[in-house]
Amino acid sequence: MKQQTKLSEEQQQQQHAAEQQTQQQSAREFANTEEMLRYDAAHTPVPPAIAQRLQKSTGELPQPKLVWWKHLFGGTNP
Repeated sequence: MKQQTKLSEEQQQQQHAAEQQTQQQSAREFANTEEMLRYDAAHTPVPPAIAQRLQKSTGELPQPKLVWWKHLFGGTNP
């Protein structure tokens, strides 16, 4: 009986150690809110239906005009 208890305690400790390691890997600190939002946006997939609606709604917007100083120095639109 003691052997089973000891074994289960060891398993619990191993499981606890694995959980802590997982939590440490997933924990991140950000310098500011913008950095956190950029990270989240880069790692969150956009559902296809929303991507299509967004493409459709922004496809009708006019292209931004080239700023005079970018035109002068050979820059391109962002």
